[in-house]
Amino acid sequence: MKSGAAPRVAVAHEWLIRYAGSERVVEELVEAFGVERLLTTVVKPSAIPASLRGASPSFLQRLPGATEHHEWLLPLMPLAWRLRDPIDGVEAVVSSSHACAKAVRVAGGIPHICYCHTPMRYAWDFDSEAERFPPALRLPARASMRLFRRWDRGVADRITRFVANSSAVAERIRRAYGREAEVVFPPVRTEWFTPGEHAERESFLYTGRLVAYKRARLVVEAFRDLPHELVVVGEGQLREELESTAPSNVRFVGTVDEQELRRLYRHAIALVYPAEEDFGIVMAEAQACGTPVVALRRGGALDIVEHGVTGWLIDEQDVGQLRAAIRAAVDAAARGELDSAEIARRAQRFTAARFRGEMRRIVVEAISRPRPR
Repeated sequence: MKSGAAPRVAVAHEWLIRYAGSERVVEELVEAFGVERLLTTVVKPSAIPASLRGASPSFLQRLPGATEHHEWLLPLMPLAWRLRDPIDGVEAVVSSSHACAKAVRVAGGIPHICYCHTPMRYAWDFDSEAERFPPALRLPARASMRLFRRWDRGVADRITRFVANSSAVAERIRRAYGREAEVVFPPVRTEWFTPGEHAERESFLYTGRLVAYKRARLVVEAFRDLPHELVVVGEGQLREELESTAPSNVRFVGTVDEQELRRLYRHAIALVYPAEEDFGIVMAEAQACGTPVVALRRGGALDIVEHGVTGWLIDEQDVGQLRAAIRAAVDAAARGELDSAEIARRAQRFTAARFRGEMRRIVVEAISRPRPR
């Protein structure tokens, strides 16, 4: 590697069929290193930015329905990575992994850094992922996860260095794999998500997929009999049910563009988000707009929300606790207790530039201590 030049890096990512938090990580890795090769299992070019469309998929791409039901292909994903030739001709490989991508084969002597969004939830926390599988497949899928855990531990032993996206994930890596992991927060577009001038705080906000583990049902129920409006952003299998049973002060707006999302963040009294997340990028986006967050005292929220400073933490996913935090947010807003500018300032620790710089440092350090062939 020439002095001052970016290392020659290949990146592996699970699948590229939508543009969300983990895909933004890959996009920033491409920006940071230029990336000589980008590998994945399944790709849907129409759903991702141009910078990711050159990704090389596996044989799974040719299977019917691969981009619509990629989770059904999970049992084949270890094979999809195994059948690829080992990556050679680069100085390092970075896998962006929350399932099987860390199984990418790497030629001897090339360091492999795994940016781990979480140890594979399907294997280590199946209950939180069960709804992704058709009911008839859930029992055999659960049984097969015992084999996946054994396989996953073996794959982890071949990783040169783990990087976690939050302190909570670093602890999961320690428990699952017996490995230490440095924490590097994922990139948040703080240059776009910024406070608005003289923005009136007029309602509460929830944004996320309307699926069971995101706890949208809990948020909607918490606003029943409260005199405050809740705006719900997102789509998912629970939308029809939630919309049909929600009280009149809850408004569903579906998917919105980035400009509207930023406006909603800026005008929210608080983002209400009681899901247990690996990181929880929407919480950081809200704070970059100067908006406090009501969150669960677990998972990524522990790295994002400072109780009484940038939001409020509840101990359980409980309607009563959530309502108490919502009332605290209303009282704090009325008294001007939380400083929007300070909340936005603290969100600057999640910038994309900081992510790129820390990942470059980690890769260069790994290259300087190559493993023997």
